Amino acid sequence: MKTSTLDTLIWVLIYGGLLSVGLGLSVARSDDALGWTITSGGGITAAVGVLLVFVRARMKDDKA
Repeated sequence: MKTSTLDTLIWVLIYGGLLSVGLGLSVARSDDALGWTITSGGGITAAVGVLLVFVRARMKDDKA
């Protein structure tokens, strides 16, 4: 996988996950189960993005 593609994927996962966490916390005020489901899914998504930052740091740069 190209590093530029991985960089884009990382930021989409991190920002999308954090946006989902905020949405889930908002929804939790009216529907507790749905809100925490959205929040946990967003947290997992953001955590995967952070994990990919470490994977990206271990990759060798492509000289294209």
